[in-house]
Amino acid sequence: MTNLKKENDIQLYVVATPIGNRADMTFRAVDILKSVDLIACEDCRTSAPLLEYYGISTKLVSYHKFNEKQRTLEILKLIDEGKKVALISDAGTPCISDPGRVLVQELFEKGVRVSAVPGACAVPAFLSMVPRFGEEFSFIGFVPRGEKQQQEFFEKYRSFDTVFYESANRLQDTMQNILEFRGEKTFISVGRELTKIYEEIRYGTIKEVIKYFENNTLKGEIVCLLYAQKTADGDDLDLIDKIRKLKKSGYSDKDISTILSSLFDVNKNKVYKLSLNIK
Repeated sequence: MTNLKKENDIQLYVVATPIGNRADMTFRAVDILKSVDLIACEDCRTSAPLLEYYGISTKLVSYHKFNEKQRTLEILKLIDEGKKVALISDAGTPCISDPGRVLVQELFEKGVRVSAVPGACAVPAFLSMVPRFGEEFSFIGFVPRGEKQQQEFFEKYRSFDTVFYESANRLQDTMQNILEFRGEKTFISVGRELTKIYEEIRYGTIKEVIKYFENNTLKGEIVCLLYAQKTADGDDLDLIDKIRKLKKSGYSDKDISTILSSLFDVNKNKVYKLSLNIK
């Protein structure tokens, strides 16, 4: 059992819950959720079956993006009265592309002690199962929906392995945008239904993965890793950046090759060929 005496000064617990397999609930999470006075959750209908399974009868209130500010005020009042509150999301860790940041920030500013009860989270679970060629990555949550906004997004993060969430019904459109913007040599990993019966991981070029999901089930929660952009012969990404900037300024491919070869002592023909292939 958790030693609650050491936790008497904690007033809000941010508690991770399973992302699929309910057996991933931790012993401490169960203890804490039974001991607090109130549990704030995204959707009571989603959380109630999980809590019932573990014999947790603590009162539930909804806490989601549409009532976050009002509910934060109510929770602050309860905490002022000496109550202890737990925050959970529908699945995984609160505040990671889920509601909770407003509440945590308010409590932090007021000097209220917040403690995490760690557990399941889709991002580290997914990253532990897919090929990776370094430790560095960017997590960007859900990508924008518009084609132009997506291109700007993936341009910003193209030098890093980039993890993002996407809905099943939009994933193919998003991958098609990636294909058009970065080309068919771009690699991606897609994970769906993590920890569940139909868990699936696909890794390959963007074109290969698009084709696979044209003929196979694409349902459930989706996590993706878009690998850092590399060219076929290992061209320097910094050189590509310089070419893009000069193109935006209106320079021709010939002018760009002359400028960059003169300034940075790189092969003129190499720059010219690269420039021809960069939009």
